Amino acid sequence: MQVLQLDGINQPLVIQEVPTPTPAAGEVLVELRAAAFNHRDVWIQKGQYGGLKFPCILGSDGAGVISAVGEGGDESLLGQAVVINPGHNWGDNPRAQAKNFKILGLPDQGTFAEYISVPAHYVRAMPAHLSFEQAAALPLGGLTAYRAAFTRAELQAGERVLITGIGGGVAVLALQMAVARGAEVWVTSSSVEKLARAQELGAKGGANYNDENWVADLTKEAGGLFDVIIDSAAGPSFNALLDAAAPGGRIVFFGGTLGAIPQVPPAKVFWKQLTILGSTMGTEQDFAAMVSLVEEKQIVPVVDQVFPLAEGEAAIRRLADGAQFGKVVLRVKD
Repeated sequence: MQVLQLDGINQPLVIQEVPTPTPAAGEVLVELRAAAFNHRDVWIQKGQYGGLKFPCILGSDGAGVISAVGEGGDESLLGQAVVINPGHNWGDNPRAQAKNFKILGLPDQGTFAEYISVPAHYVRAMPAHLSFEQAAALPLGGLTAYRAAFTRAELQAGERVLITGIGGGVAVLALQMAVARGAEVWVTSSSVEKLARAQELGAKGGANYNDENWVADLTKEAGGLFDVIIDSAAGPSFNALLDAAAPGGRIVFFGGTLGAIPQVPPAKVFWKQLTILGSTMGTEQDFAAMVSLVEEKQIVPVVDQVFPLAEGEAAIRRLADGAQFGKVVLRVKD
């Protein structure tokens, strides 16, 4: 089969031929139709990720059709269109993942391939209203967004939520899910175009986080402080989120693109009774609930651009440059 392979740090993604996997007992072989990028793939290519090993087949997101089942498997699954849960071995504690938790695309083979074999309980029927490209845009970002917003921050209908850095896949999916659940959503970005796109998806408005007084201006426009803030940047800008949070508010972050959070004033946290939460990926139950929400509310993940598998290097460069709004997707097979 053809795969998109990474041979080393800062090397381009290249097409290679490797053996097609055979599903073991309890596994299914998925003929992938589409796959999607995450920033995780960019960090691995840059060598900024733990457990690196080369060569590797990247890709955590995928959608396709079950083409074979392992010994003793349910043959009624053959031909079923599915999405793949990229998070494996969460463990028995729903509050945090186990030490052997892993994500497709390192250390195991990822979805940038014509076929992938995974345990059968990590696939779910693909929502019927989605194309393969749209479904491939869902798994990792949707799981991360769902857990951050609903499992960790316990976002409720009618609450005011701020999502920072709109444009990335997780942030856009969090926006769509929060709107679908009846929250009032506001966003930040440095791009006027991305702020406008967010409003088309249901955001009430937004602010440019490079503006000196963006917190005061946005909270005035929104009519108050924010019950929930969903962030992926952290870094020095995190302190502004303490000002934007309502008393009793919850700040949940799932990334740290701007680095460590310096000099947090303790009084801003304890006097406002704030809850600061870390979150990443999610349980199998989170994944099932996320897919159910997408089906129930007919949410359509935003696909920024679709590239053929052979143009994977161009696709990852678009993501690395931060030009995307939504998910960058690979079409593996028509």
